Amino acid sequence: MLKESGERMDWYNDELLHMAKELGYKLLPAFNTTSGLPYPRVNLKFGIRRPEARTGTETDTCTACAGTLILEFAALSRFTGISIFEEYARKALDFLWEKRQRSSNLVGVTINIHTGDWVRKDSGVGAGIDSYYEYLLKAYVLLGDDNYLKRFNTHYDAIMRYISQPPLLLDVHIHKPMLTARTWMDSLLAFFPGLQVLKGDIRPAIETHEMLYQVIKKHNFLPEAFTTDFRVHWAQHPLRPEFAESTYFLYKATGDPYYLEVGKTLIDNLNKYARVPCGFAAVKDVRTGSHEDRMDSFFLAEMFKYLYLLFSEREDLIFDIEDYIFTTEAHLLPLWLSTANQTKPKKNTTTQYTELDDSNFDWSCPNTQILFRNDPMYAQSIREPLKNVVDKTCPRSSSRVDETSGGGNRPPLRARDFMASNPEHLDILKKMGVSLIHLKDGRVQLVQHANQAASSVDAEDGLRFMQEMIELSSQQQKEQQLPPRAVQIVSHPFYGRVVLTAGPAQFGMDLSKNVAGARGFVARTEPYSGCSDVTNAESIKGKIALMQRGQCMFAEKARNVQKSGAIGGIVIDDNDGSSSDTAPLFQMAGDGKNTDDITIPMLFLFSKEGNIILDAIQEYQEVEVLLSDKAKDRDLEGETGEQKPSENNSQKQILEETSIPQDRITDSEDDASVSSQPGLTSSSNSEDSSSPEEDSGSLESSEFNDKNIKDSEDHLQESMETLEDPKVNKWDKKRVQPIESILADWKEDIEAFELMEKDEL
Repeated sequence: MLKESGERMDWYNDELLHMAKELGYKLLPAFNTTSGLPYPRVNLKFGIRRPEARTGTETDTCTACAGTLILEFAALSRFTGISIFEEYARKALDFLWEKRQRSSNLVGVTINIHTGDWVRKDSGVGAGIDSYYEYLLKAYVLLGDDNYLKRFNTHYDAIMRYISQPPLLLDVHIHKPMLTARTWMDSLLAFFPGLQVLKGDIRPAIETHEMLYQVIKKHNFLPEAFTTDFRVHWAQHPLRPEFAESTYFLYKATGDPYYLEVGKTLIDNLNKYARVPCGFAAVKDVRTGSHEDRMDSFFLAEMFKYLYLLFSEREDLIFDIEDYIFTTEAHLLPLWLSTANQTKPKKNTTTQYTELDDSNFDWSCPNTQILFRNDPMYAQSIREPLKNVVDKTCPRSSSRVDETSGGGNRPPLRARDFMASNPEHLDILKKMGVSLIHLKDGRVQLVQHANQAASSVDAEDGLRFMQEMIELSSQQQKEQQLPPRAVQIVSHPFYGRVVLTAGPAQFGMDLSKNVAGARGFVARTEPYSGCSDVTNAESIKGKIALMQRGQCMFAEKARNVQKSGAIGGIVIDDNDGSSSDTAPLFQMAGDGKNTDDITIPMLFLFSKEGNIILDAIQEYQEVEVLLSDKAKDRDLEGETGEQKPSENNSQKQILEETSIPQDRITDSEDDASVSSQPGLTSSSNSEDSSSPEEDSGSLESSEFNDKNIKDSEDHLQESMETLEDPKVNKWDKKRVQPIESILADWKEDIEAFELMEKDEL
């Protein structure tokens, strides 16, 4: 940007202008709608309609999205002499104007781009609408079209009549503008005092700006949304620049050094609470000061620019800032564009401007250099009654003391201390408007309704509790994820053939470092929840305790059964029908405290998997299981007490077997049954092959092929039909099994053990 008009860089050949024109053409397909309102998204490579674009299916857009194009598109048209850009942007603005609610002259937040129907019928000056109003006034300033000013004044009159409740700006319904739509304000409305300065309506600008500044002094930053009593509604602060923008314009209009102090406060807070080694980080929660790993581009484009201009002197700038107007992203456009030929751009035209008539603010912009020349105390007189508006409405609670201060009053409940089994904690949650919802998959969801809290202070405590709980959950998810574990039933008549997929625990014995695992008989605890002292300690001593999920933290259950002498624990989901087939496994988390005192292994089973163990206890009384990081080979003691042969051989070893005696086939166990229980791994177990000498009537097999596998599937189906006889004991009955089925079973065993090696249970 050059100080003197007419100068230019000799080496520059409009490269940026050519790129801007190319980008403009790529954006034009977004306007291909029946209304002329653009789609909210356009694919710069594929446009709108093509399948690769993955756009063009949207039906709604926000008013600001469709109405904040005229400055940039008109500038592009007047720089290039191509009128289509300005025409498309103007058509979108015309359509929005025609669709205003005629009785209130307000527009809604969201509109259907095809029908023009309002989707969201609430109206304000914040998110979703803000820059639509801004661009109507600035389009008049830049382009000199009186129609834009007429429209802005019509809207502005409606805003001041219905939305403005000094110093507040509250959303209303466009059809019932006397009815407030919500009881909170979003931070984007902080731009509006600056727009009011441009309009020349200074008093309400000063009032709203001062109210916003008091909120900032209370919370260090302007929360993304705050209530009418100035409490936090949405706690984020992504380093938005709108308040700095209004501060700059108010200082330009009044010359009051008070606004320099406001700017200094903004800079101090940024350096103190948002500065990080590589820049400035967005604030995740203004109450806790936690950060997000992001710094949006508007922070550099707007925040730094407005703060620099606020403290700069006129001679510090190489150009006259009064000859330019700011876009909504704080880019500068020269005012001479209003006289530029729309079909033939004039880059070096010097225009003499007539003095603006400050006597009629409805038709001109204020001359900020003389606005308050004779009354420097004007702004202060307006601000003074609002100095304590926030503290009077939202006093800092004296009952909240820091946990480490040792004060007499107890601080609110913190997420890390929460215990679902503590009745006092549940009462505190209820007081804060927080309720517990048990989901179908067994999880518990926390929901907070501020209007159900006992008081506004309790509602704020509830919001803080929810934010801490979200951060705690996020932190746990970032921790190293443990692979699934295995619960293997090893007693008669299972002998290790039933393997249940189990969820690990973040505490207790690490089964991945204990090759042997934990083996023992299971016993049900009394009480079944395991949330209090175990009353049948003698029954679970030296055994693996079975407990039901719920009523207390997992770590508390582990401590109770460990104290009673259990060598391990299994927690079974209390949600009937849950299964590892339909719900993702999760790690049992600790209670936020040190869990080094828990030394026994703990695993979690969903309801269907847990019922397999409970049903086995019902039928066989004594059931022995093995808790391990993965299923072990089935070289466990058989029904007769003899050692069962190992089947953890490679496929090559099995394929090298050349014969299987027919008499051994007749006596082999029929293990072709397939369990439909989710999370259950059931595999066949044949007797070991005979010696080469016993080759009478043998069947040689050197490889598996598709025909063998297909034949084995047919035989398996026949075996399944036979097993449906209710008189047959599905665990003990021995049957004659075809050789193809045995070979197929062996192959399944190999695949199963390979999966076990990969922890894919």
